[in-house]
Formats: sequence, structure tokens, C-alpha cells
Amino acid sequence: MLAYKLRILPRWLVFCLDLVLVCFCLFLTRSLKLGFHWEYIFSGIRTMLVVVFCVNMVLFYSFKSYAGIVRYTNLEDATRLVLVNAVAGFIYQAINTFYFKGNNYFTLSVILINFFITSFVIISYRLAVRYFFHIYKAFSEGEIVPRKKVAVYNASANGLHIKNVLNNLPNGDMQVAAFLDDNMAGSGKLIEGIPIYNLSEASIAKLKAEGIELLIFVNKIQEKNTFNIIVDACLTHGIRIQQVPTMRDWLNGKLDTQQLQNINIEDLLEREVIKLHNEAIYSELKGKKILVTGSAGSIGSELVRQLLNFRPSLVILCDQAETPMHEIMLELLEKHKNANIKAYLGDIKDRGRMEHLFEVFEPQIVFHAAAYKHVPLMEDNPSVAVLNNVLGTKNLAELAVLNNVEKFVMVSTDKAVNPTNVMGASKRIAEIFTQSYFNSIAGEAKEDTERKFTKFVTTRFGNVLGSNGSVIPRFKKQLEAGGPLTVTHPEITRYFMTIPEACMLVLEAGVMGEGGEIFVFDMGKPVKIADLAKKVIRLSGKEPDVDIRVVYTGLRPGEKLYEELLNNAENTKPTYHEKILIAEVRTYNFEDVNKRIEKLISSARQHYTLDTVRLMKELVPEFVPNNVAYEKIGTETGK
Repeated sequence: MLAYKLRILPRWLVFCLDLVLVCFCLFLTRSLKLGFHWEYIFSGIRTMLVVVFCVNMVLFYSFKSYAGIVRYTNLEDATRLVLVNAVAGFIYQAINTFYFKGNNYFTLSVILINFFITSFVIISYRLAVRYFFHIYKAFSEGEIVPRKKVAVYNASANGLHIKNVLNNLPNGDMQVAAFLDDNMAGSGKLIEGIPIYNLSEASIAKLKAEGIELLIFVNKIQEKNTFNIIVDACLTHGIRIQQVPTMRDWLNGKLDTQQLQNINIEDLLEREVIKLHNEAIYSELKGKKILVTGSAGSIGSELVRQLLNFRPSLVILCDQAETPMHEIMLELLEKHKNANIKAYLGDIKDRGRMEHLFEVFEPQIVFHAAAYKHVPLMEDNPSVAVLNNVLGTKNLAELAVLNNVEKFVMVSTDKAVNPTNVMGASKRIAEIFTQSYFNSIAGEAKEDTERKFTKFVTTRFGNVLGSNGSVIPRFKKQLEAGGPLTVTHPEITRYFMTIPEACMLVLEAGVMGEGGEIFVFDMGKPVKIADLAKKVIRLSGKEPDVDIRVVYTGLRPGEKLYEELLNNAENTKPTYHEKILIAEVRTYNFEDVNKRIEKLISSARQHYTLDTVRLMKELVPEFVPNNVAYEKIGTETGK
């Protein structure tokens, strides 16, 4: 019952206690000033006490200095009290000058001594109450509950604020015992009694030796290499990593330890923010009618989001998936209420439906992101891969030319380079078709200089983080289910970039392309998937092969150990953007390519599996299937 009363200490009582203390401090000040000669002290003290009482009553009420919960007194509360005393001193001086005049009660020395004594006494009493509550709570609960030691990155105002919040949570289980900061000037110093460590692996090892169990990130580190170094060092030394949500996401305006979030693997794989030449993109896209195929997919939907920032007159979303299309439309219409957006349900294999799309909307620019992309599925269904990825692209490319589209930007994949699977080979054939088609119409245009023709541009990049069916979401689902995490091979590696990053580069490359180019993106360093799986486990606070197993299932049909962005016969030349290169690929005769592709499509329409794969190998000689079922096609079979 007593604990309950202590917890509801009324504010009026704090207000009255503060007034009593300022009056006591005035008496103490006058006593010190007059050397404790009582006959002089009591002369005029009543008048001075009335002034102090009235002035501070008004100031305490105005500044709400009594409104804070005393047991949670912090630096902000102390600053407010000091400010009240400073304002009171100026008022005493004014009253003494214009009212008391000859009596001279509030001299400058009295005001200064009173300011320091009052500030010290009131702040000290509040801090004493604060620590009394902590001790009382611990003993009233029978024992002091041990808190785990945590460190905070970084020693900024935000870091200090988080420290105060976590250390003062009534039922908190954390105690901030250290700061980690990349500002070397602060290294070795203390902030509110807590040491600051510099950013190094040695410091992190020392933190672990001193019992630190968790590192909390307050601000997101922009320098990705630094971020990865910290995380790797923490994981090596067994220190967990979490981050604080943004202040607007705190529940009811307050932070609770349950709100701390694990670091996502996507955050570690992100790279430096890409700089776009927005003016060039804006001038190219503003006021244009733009078609995006595959617009309900991961890449297509992000392309649409980014395109809307450049104020096109119309964006047409084309996809055959009804539910995802409905979801992306709801999102876009909510965020871009004034944008002109149309949803068009259609299959790119359906020539009639695509003709209708071009006739109705008359797009000026096409971003072609529709494709079947899952390697294992396409290995089992090569005819479907050809019909969607090759026939669909052929339909759109031919209609783009017939309808005078200005630019056609195709999204391709690194799996099209030296393909070992049907999906990669189908995308390479689509590349070959669009490039040779452009060369054909560009050659015809040389004879007719006034003729406008469609510029075909291809963009080629690797895996994107978080795309539908990709490895990271699969790892997360397996982790939630308790494992194991499955990896096909211990040495398998992949390139990764984020979906927004990939789409930014597609826009940039699309704008800079003059036709016929295959742009390849700087994907950074390849990542070993097994290491990725282990890091996902560690970031969740568990230990690989102890809490969660990593199981190797063997390479799937058509799967490569290492992906490539260029084949051995291709070189690159730079562009004005350091992240975008142009692949110098071999050229093909369009008439020959077109005949071969027509034959391939005819086979695919009959769903002749082996014959379809054989024709793909003829079109793409570097296609060497990593699939027992297709390895001997074209050598022994010949049919």
C-alpha cells in the first residue's frame, strides 16, 4: 500500500515542497551573507520571503517544473529548474531596483549566492528521491533483478536519450554500460559516467570481456563498410545487435525494450546510396505515357513507384496476376492520388491482347520486366519459359516498333551469361532478338534519315534482395519454423543488390541508352550463400549448427555455382555513371535470328521439351545445361 502511495506522489505536494525549499534557501543565503548574525538576518526577511514565495509560485506554475515525475528526474528537468532560478534572479533584481530602492534587500551578491544554493538544493533533493525509489523498489521486491549490460552506438544526443530511457524503465532488463562511437575525439572519455569506446574490433572484444551482451544502434550508419565491420565483429565475439525504431514508431510515444528490432540481413547487403542524374531522367520521362510489364512483380512494381516521381502523363501497369495487381494499385492510388495510373490485365504471350493495349494507351516508353524467373520451374517447363520470355518479348518488341514507341527497355539477368539453365538461355535469346531487331531497323533508318525508330536497350543484373521467391525471404521463413536453413552447395555464390537500387539503375540506363546496348551493373562483390545463411541465424540471436542447422541439399538442375555478368568473349566500356557499364557483345543477323526463333516458338507451342532445348542450344552455343536430362541434347540426340 505504501509503495502505491509513493508511486502516486501528487504534483501539488511537489509544488509546495519546492516553494518551501526556495524559501529555506533564501534564509540560508541571507544567513551566509550576514555571517549568521540573527538580529540582522531577521530584519526584512519576512518581506523577502513573501517576494520569493510569490515570484517562484508564478514561475513554477508557468514552467511546469513540478509536473515531472520526481523519481524519473533527468537532465531536462534539472535544466528547467536552473532556468526558473535564473529568471527568478532577474525578477529579484528588477524588484530591488524599482520597488525597494533604498532598502536594497536583493543585492547582486545575494541573488548569485541564492541562485547557486537554490539550484543545488532543489536538484539534489529530486535526485535523492529518484535514487531512493530505485533502492526502495529493489528491496520491496525482495531482490535486485540483474540487468544485462548493453552498449549504445553512438555517443550523440540521441544515444544519450536512449541510455536514459533504457536505464530508467521501471521494469527494464537492460543497463547501458558503454557507448561505441566512431568519433575518435570522444574515445576514452565519459559521458554521464559511462565510458566511450572507439570503433574497432579490439574495443568490441573489450566490451565482450566486460560483460556487454547487446549492441544497440540508435542511428543508421550510412557508411555500409563501417556498418558491416561492426556487425561482423559483434557476431564474432557473440554480442547481439539490435536497433531502436524511429521515435514516431514508439508505442504511445514511449520506448519499450520489446520494440528493439533485429538488424536485417538486407541492411548489411545494402551498398552506398546511388546518385542518379535526376535532371536527365526527369526531362526524358516527364509528360510521357509509360508502359511497365510485369508491374505486379518485385522489379516491375518498384519501377512504377520510382517512375511516378518523374511526373509521367500516364503509367500503364500490365500483368497477368490479378491479386498482386490489385494490391499494387491500392498502394499507388493511396500514395499518388493525383497520378494517372491504369491497370491492364493481360498476358504478354497473347498477341491480340497486347495489340489492344498499344492501340488504346499508345505508350511512348516501355519498361519490359515481365518474365518467368525461377530456375527449377523453368528446367521442368522449358516450352513455357520460351513462350513467356521469348515469344512475350518478341510480341512487345514488334508492337513497340509498329506503334512508334520511342524506347524499349528490357530487364534481363546475369543468368543469361554463359547460361547453364533454361531460364537463363531464354533470357539470352530475348536479348539477342531485341538487339538484332534494333540493328536491323537502325540499318534501314540510315537510308531514310527522317524516319523515327524505336531504341532498344537491355539491362542485365543479378539477384535482388527480397524479391518474390528469393533466398532471403526463404531463409526467414525457415528460421521462423525453427530451421533448418537449406543451401544447395557450400561454395555457391551470388551477386546481390536491393530492388530500389536495381530499378534506379534501370531508369538511368534506360535514359542514357541510344539503342542496341546491353548495360551491365556494378553488382559489388559476390556473396557466399552459406555465409549468408549463418549470418541470418546469428542476427536472430542464435548459433548456426547449434540452435539452427544449415543443411546442404545439392545443386539443383541448371544451377550454377558462380554467376557471371559477362561471358569470356565480352568486354565492357564505361558510361558517365560509375555503376553502369556497356557490354560489347557479338552481333547477330536479324533475319537468321528471327527464323530460328520462329522455329523455336513453334516447337514450344507444341510443348516438345527436348526439341525446344535443342533449338535453344543452337541459338545460344554457350548454353551448356547443368541438367542431366538436357546435357546430351544436340550431340547424341540431334533431334
